[in-house]
This record gives sequence, structure tokens and C-alpha cells, in this order.
Amino acid sequence: MSNLEKTIAKAFLEMAEGLETGSFGPRPRIALTGMGSEHGEENAMAAAVAAARRGVDVRYIGTLEAEGVTTVHVDNEDEGHKRMEEMVEKGEVDGAVTMHFPFPIGVSTVGRVITPAKGKEMFIATSTGTASADRIEGMIKNAVYGIITAKACGVKDPTVGILNVDGARQTEMALNQLKENGYAFRWAESARADGGAVLRGNDVLQGTPDVLVCDSLTGNVLVKMLSAYTTGGSFESAGYGYGPGIGPGYDKLVLIVSRASGAPLVANALEFAGTLVKNKVFDVAAKEFAAAEKAGLGKILADRKAAAKGAAAEDEDVKAPPAEPCTASIPGIEVMDLEDAAKALWKAGIYAETGMGCTGPLVMMSEANLAKAQEILKAAGYIG
Repeated sequence: MSNLEKTIAKAFLEMAEGLETGSFGPRPRIALTGMGSEHGEENAMAAAVAAARRGVDVRYIGTLEAEGVTTVHVDNEDEGHKRMEEMVEKGEVDGAVTMHFPFPIGVSTVGRVITPAKGKEMFIATSTGTASADRIEGMIKNAVYGIITAKACGVKDPTVGILNVDGARQTEMALNQLKENGYAFRWAESARADGGAVLRGNDVLQGTPDVLVCDSLTGNVLVKMLSAYTTGGSFESAGYGYGPGIGPGYDKLVLIVSRASGAPLVANALEFAGTLVKNKVFDVAAKEFAAAEKAGLGKILADRKAAAKGAAAEDEDVKAPPAEPCTASIPGIEVMDLEDAAKALWKAGIYAETGMGCTGPLVMMSEANLAKAQEILKAAGYIG
């Protein structure tokens, strides 16, 4: 067969596959490690077959075979994982879906779930891996990672919300700085009456933001719960899994599912990988990281670290001024910073107490001292 005949044959084959799957153009080549699932290798192969019908060129790594799926034969799980890494490294596939992967520090995965209230998709930034050893720095970076993944899945202008966990307020302040400096994104607005971009559990169920920012341990739990809440927990049936590893300069497309992931979710993860390939996720990442750096991300992170070190160096014994009724309060302070915030007011001669309201931690003082207290806490970086 001549080169022209081969080209024509390939074109007709792609057209036939496009008519069958609804997806035209070259099929993304995605590897799937099939051994190690709690539901058996058959579960993984069922996912491979389903994804192949949707237009993914699945390279199944395991012992089973099926029509429409290319099998790469291995004898055991360890061999399969090594073969998968080799295929990704050599460019034999465009990406991979697997149950574990050693991402370097700085790379973290963005999960993709279907929320129960309205069936809305939401990206969990992040769900495995470690964007930074510093919790708050990690959450700031996670926001960018989530925006990248959402945009690579066709969400042109994703909304961002921060789960109300430790570090949320400081993350919000840093991201507001980034936004003010020119990094474009939209804040989500909580569905609860008090609004704001720091979100509650209700917002998780409703899928209020396109991108939900949190630490990766919390994100991991959220993906598991939203994937398996209808099955009793042992079979993750809904959503797209724990997602791709994203980080500055990182260019290996590896998506994570768990050993409890069922065939429907694994098939979705394979399709998720295919979408990221088609939409050139790493080109999107390069553009977003450049935009974030142009808006001063590196400086914002460095300034935050310097401020934290300065606060630690000032660990002095500060005594409270004479007590007075505390009729006013200031919310939005991290729970781990409450005592330090109160001491900052004590140093200025303002009596303050700490407490916990229904929306989170509070520093309380007299009404007469409220405005001055706000100025002091803002200058010290405790509130935005």
C-alpha cells in the first residue's frame, strides 16, 4: 500500500470512528493500569471498553483482552505500573490513568466530581499530591491549578471558591492581591445568605463554584464522598476521579483513580484524560502560570512567608489590658491565628477576646474600639 493509500485509509477510518463515537480527529492514546483494583481486573477492562466506545484509544495494561481495546500484557501490578511510566516517558501514549503515582512536590491533582443537588460538575483543587509543604501557599497554588484544569475542560471563565477550612481567609487575601494585580478570574458567591467566596458544606453539595479550593487531604475526602455516597462507600461510581497532576513546568499527563473506583468512574477518567489531551492542557497551564507570575504570584508567596517568620520571631509575653464588655466582633480570621490577633490588639491597648461564631472564628472587642481594631488587624495581615 502506498503512502497516499495509507493516508486515505487512515482518514476514512477516523471518519468512521467519528461517526460511531461523535468524536472526530485522532483519538487520544490513554494508558490504563488494570491490576490492583479492589473490584478486580474485570472492572478496569469494563471501563476501558466503555471509554473506547466514546473515542478514546485505550492501551490497557494487564492480562485481559477485549474488542476495541489494545492490551499491553504484563504479569503483575508492579510490572504494569513500570510499563505505564515507560509508555508515558517515551511518548507511546498521550496520557495515563492509574491508581497511584509519585508526583513531585509542587504537583498536585485536580479532581472532577458531579455534585448531588443539581448534577453540576465541580473541580476539586486539589485531591492528591502536594503543591507546597506550606499549607496556605499550597492552597493559593491550588487555585491556579484548578483554573487550569477547568479551562482545559472547556470552562472558559471558571468561578473560584475556597472551602471554609484552616487557611481559607489567608488564601482569599492572597488571591485578591493576585486578582488586583491583573490575574483574571471570577469569585464564586456562596449560596448561603451571608454570601462571600469562602464556602460551606452546602456549597459543596450544590456545586456553587466551578473550582473549589482546599488542601489536598480535604479534597481527597470530598472526591471519595461525592463519588461513593450512593453506594455505601466501597464502590466509587460517580464523577471523574482525582484528576491530573498539575504544576509549574510539569508535562506528564497522569490522572489518578483509587482502588475503590468503579468502572463508570474509571471510564469517565479515561474520557477526562482524552479531553485534556485534545485541549492541550499543558499549553493552557503554561499560559496561566505566566499570567499568575506576571501578576506577582512569586512575590505574594514570598511576602507571606516573610510575614509569617516575622510574627514567629515576635513571640513575646503580652498581657491583656483591663477587661471591658465586648459588644463588637471581627470575623474572617484563621482559627490558628486567633490568639495572635488578640495579642496584636492587646499590644495596642485594646482589650479583646476570641470566640467562635456560626460562620467561623471571631475576635471580639468593644464597639468603641472596633474601627481601630480593624485597622490594626488589617495592617498585620490577619484580615483583608
